[in-house]
Amino acid sequence: MQKEKPVPGIKSRLMKVFGATLALAILLLPSPAAAAADTYPVKPTRLIIAFAPGGSTDIIGRLIAQKLSERLGKQVVPENRAGGGGTIGAEMVAKSEPDGYTLLFTSAAIAINPLLFKVPYDTEKSFVPVAMMGNGPVVLTVHPGVQANSVKELIALAKKQPGKLVSAAAGVGSFMHLATELFKMMAGIDFKIVQFKGGGPAMIDTMGGHSQISLGTLTQSLPQIKSGKLKALGFGGSTRSKLLPDLPTVSEAGLPGYEASQWWGLLAPAGTPKPVIDRLHKELTVILNAEDTKKTFEAQGAEADWLGPAEFMKFIATETAKWGKVIKEGNIRAPEQK
Repeated sequence: MQKEKPVPGIKSRLMKVFGATLALAILLLPSPAAAAADTYPVKPTRLIIAFAPGGSTDIIGRLIAQKLSERLGKQVVPENRAGGGGTIGAEMVAKSEPDGYTLLFTSAAIAINPLLFKVPYDTEKSFVPVAMMGNGPVVLTVHPGVQANSVKELIALAKKQPGKLVSAAAGVGSFMHLATELFKMMAGIDFKIVQFKGGGPAMIDTMGGHSQISLGTLTQSLPQIKSGKLKALGFGGSTRSKLLPDLPTVSEAGLPGYEASQWWGLLAPAGTPKPVIDRLHKELTVILNAEDTKKTFEAQGAEADWLGPAEFMKFIATETAKWGKVIKEGNIRAPEQK
């Protein structure tokens, strides 16, 4: 008996149907990036603060770490990696795995450092911006023993004793340094600037009387002003601080046009999945819009000032241009470039 021949092409048609079904199933699966966002975070996140403990960046960074921990449901651990004016911490994050578990809490230093140092990263290419979170004007303070009770009196004293007074700063090219250089340039005076590894150590040196002047943010200076360990002469904002309403701005107290504000923001390594950035952005939006956060910032002498990823990167470019002029006119050079 002759065997029945199989229907031609049935196997190939079945394979095509199977292939199409498999392809559809793959398309319906969430992408790795989307999956990362759905599960992020599954472990603690490191928040690298590129400055020493006690400075304004450290104080605000730790506040954000606490708030993010509450929102994300997983601990965000602040970790100080000081040195190089913020370069060491920034390099560490730039070279980290772009998975959202290592983030950089930064300041104006991220815009300034490339103007002074051969940094081992490209600010624009090595990082992806998450958000700018706040700003804090500087406050001009002196040791209580300094014979000056106003901005005008300090300027007069510095002119009377050129090069004799000493001001403490948080490292070459730090915001504290540039704010001090701007003050010197605009006032037409000369005094020595001694550099430390962070705003905290610089403030301690001034309180100890080894340095006489300090231009740190109100965030780090306020407790010392209230305790009488530092004497405030002027506020570096465009208007007076609500915390020190009787303290005039530097501009109105004798140096018209002077204004200097530190700022803080969050960056992630380039290549971090967008859904992870979006999740962080979403939680930070809630955090910074919360009344308790605004009050906490205000109590620290700062302001919760929000910028999203795209606006934040443009802002960094603007700040680079602004402080670049101060660096050029002040002939400021990093130690290794002298």
